[in-house]
Amino acid sequence: MPNETSDLIDTLYQKENPVKSEQTSKQIIRKSAKGKYQIFDEVEFTRGREVLGDLIVHGMIASGGTDIDWLIEHKGGFIILEFKGFHNDKINIAKGQMIAYEKLHEKLNMTTKCYLYVVGCDDIDFSNPDSTIWIFEMSQWKSGAIPKNTTDIYGDDIGKQNKFIVYREYMHEVSVEKLRDLVDLHWKEFE
Repeated sequence: MPNETSDLIDTLYQKENPVKSEQTSKQIIRKSAKGKYQIFDEVEFTRGREVLGDLIVHGMIASGGTDIDWLIEHKGGFIILEFKGFHNDKINIAKGQMIAYEKLHEKLNMTTKCYLYVVGCDDIDFSNPDSTIWIFEMSQWKSGAIPKNTTDIYGDDIGKQNKFIVYREYMHEVSVEKLRDLVDLHWKEFE
């Protein structure tokens, strides 16, 4: 009489029909079309950013500083994207940067239309349209749909925090392709 337990274990672990690696890796990874813009001289690009870093020096009253990751203008309308990397399912946004974005969004929407998205991402390949990212729009931030935490609700903070902490669970999950579609939708809206 065959051992039923052994047969069950062999079936569960598919010992009689081992799965070949070709069968398990049938997932197709799509690639986007070639990027519209490229950095032709990465050394010069990096040097340019380093030069700006030397603008504010010790002894000055002014400090800090930030950049806008992507600003699109079309026929007077604006789309602004700020990219932040996730760490432990949360992103950090400097208070000064967020206040500046709030004011910029408010002022631009007084005279034109402006969409400002914060995009949270893991270490992903943006050339894969199926890669997952998380977003929220500034109007969600202003309405309180995104909690304005300055201390970590999970207790990971040490000392005074000069940043906002946004958790992945409050952001909207989309693919890179969907974000591209959203940007194009706003572009058409500005026509």
